[in-house]
Amino acid sequence: MKPRHHLYLDDELTEQLEALAAKPGSSKSAIVADALRAYLARRGARELDDLLKVRLDRIGKQLSRIERDQQIVLESLALFIRYQLTVTAPLPEADQAAARALGQERFQAFIDQVGRRIAGGRTLAADVLARSSTEETTG
Repeated sequence: MKPRHHLYLDDELTEQLEALAAKPGSSKSAIVADALRAYLARRGARELDDLLKVRLDRIGKQLSRIERDQQIVLESLALFIRYQLTVTAPLPEADQAAARALGQERFQAFIDQVGRRIAGGRTLAADVLARSSTEETTG
C-alpha cells in the first residue's frame, strides 16, 4: 500500500494538473510522482556537478603548476646547454681519457643526487621557486 500525502497547490497549478490528468491513462498521483522524481533527480545531479566542479578546479590549478614547473625546467636546461656549449673550451687530445673518466664520475654523482632528492620529496625546482617567492616578498 502506498502512503497518502496531502498537498496544497495554488489555483493555477491545480488547473494545469487537472488538465494533464484529464487525458486518458494518466492520474494526478502519477503526474505528481513523476514530477517529484524528476525534480529530485535533477537536484542530485546538480549537487554532483557542484562537487565535480570543485575537483576539476583543483585539478586545473595542479595542471597549471605542473606546466609552469615544466617550463622552468626546460628553460633552465636550455640555458645550461647553451652556456656549456658556448663557454666550455675543448680539451687537448692528451687529456681526453682523463676528462671522460672525470665526466663519468661527475655524471654518476649527479644521477645519485637526483635520485636522493626525488626519493626525499625535495626538488630543486621547489627550492628555487620558494627562494624566488621569498625574495619577491622581501624585495
